[in-house]
Amino acid sequence: MHDLMVMTTICSFFLTIAFIFLRPNVNEAIPASVGALFVLLSGSVSLSDLGSITETISGAAITIIATIVMAIVLESFGFFYWAAEILARKARGSGIRLFWLTNLFCFLMTLFVNNDGSILITTPILLMLLKNMGLKNHQKLPYLISGAIIATASSAPIGVSNIVNLIALKIVHMSLYMHTAMMFVPASLGLVLLSVLLYLTFYKTLPKKVPTAAHGFMPGSHPLKDVYQSKNRNKFMRNVLIFVFCVRVSLFVASYVGFPVSLMAVIGSSVLLAWRWFHLKITPLDMLKKTPWYILIFAFGMYVIIYGLNNIGLTDYLIKLLHPIVTGSLLNASVMMGALLTVLSNVFNNHPALMVGTLTLTHMGLDPVTLKISYLASVIGSDMGSLLLPIGTLATLMWMHIVRKGGVKISWLQYLRVTIIAIPITVIVTLALLSFWVSWLF
Repeated sequence: MHDLMVMTTICSFFLTIAFIFLRPNVNEAIPASVGALFVLLSGSVSLSDLGSITETISGAAITIIATIVMAIVLESFGFFYWAAEILARKARGSGIRLFWLTNLFCFLMTLFVNNDGSILITTPILLMLLKNMGLKNHQKLPYLISGAIIATASSAPIGVSNIVNLIALKIVHMSLYMHTAMMFVPASLGLVLLSVLLYLTFYKTLPKKVPTAAHGFMPGSHPLKDVYQSKNRNKFMRNVLIFVFCVRVSLFVASYVGFPVSLMAVIGSSVLLAWRWFHLKITPLDMLKKTPWYILIFAFGMYVIIYGLNNIGLTDYLIKLLHPIVTGSLLNASVMMGALLTVLSNVFNNHPALMVGTLTLTHMGLDPVTLKISYLASVIGSDMGSLLLPIGTLATLMWMHIVRKGGVKISWLQYLRVTIIAIPITVIVTLALLSFWVSWLF
């Protein structure tokens, strides 16, 4: 009976991951739910375990949903059409300047929303912008590939930009404030290095000149068309952006003072919804349809599967394997955990990889500093190292699907030619910077 439980749990995990990889256009909540159901039926996760699982992921899921609601409201305001026109205007006909601007835009969108939301927002905008400029498909690749990589990797500096990071924070009992204090500097420097490596990779293929005329992004039927065309549109958009920024800052303040981060995120998104109701006369009811509630189901289903793997002894095996590695120096712990999570993320996807890694760390009896740096190194491997292959993250899987629908074909080989050099160098340097930064802090 025990052997059947172990086999069912392991098979459920591998079949779930395989289905997500092979069918990226299918809602990922479906295979995660089916896999979780089989794990429950096998007995490796009990009904009483579901309570602790719910407690672990609920705050993270609510926070991410609240930030996605804010992104939907920004779209209602016409913010993304406005942003596309600014990108076109600020590029001033330079393809190189447009490259740096699109990377900066993708970085900011991940910080303001989250990595999955950033991909869903920035990729259609870039497709629209590049098409509007009349660029050929091969000329679009540097902007689309680098934008996707930066948007996804930018979830590393702050934990609130990635649902799996938030879940892992809960598991290791680490505050959002402490995560950012220890991670923001090394991860941001790593992002700068990644941007430079991407630029050097694409320099020869980047169009040096791009058309300057790129207007008329907002459809004439948009409910905010009159406001958008008025002379006050820049002031209006700036005020909305400042408010969203203040909400993001409030999440870290809440973490520092011990106020529930998820509740602060809900308050911020509710105020923005009320603001939209006042300006556009659109009630918040449309959020019931537009909000991707499946994220909650996916996160819950995946964690049930990982919890089952934990209960059948996976973490015990990993503890024996990893304990001698991470108990040396901080540099050793950082590089080895980051490298391990890079490999696991590209084989199994970063969501289950980081969950397994984090659960393992909490059972190793590590001292507080080693535990924190091992966890943060795992995040770097999960958020940056996972980008080596397009199947490493759900964000890049979604991105491949969006660009394909947008009429731009990007093969695995084209993607790998970019990441095979840029990602390993970035990960190793960032992990080294993390160990030096944490050593200096403590």
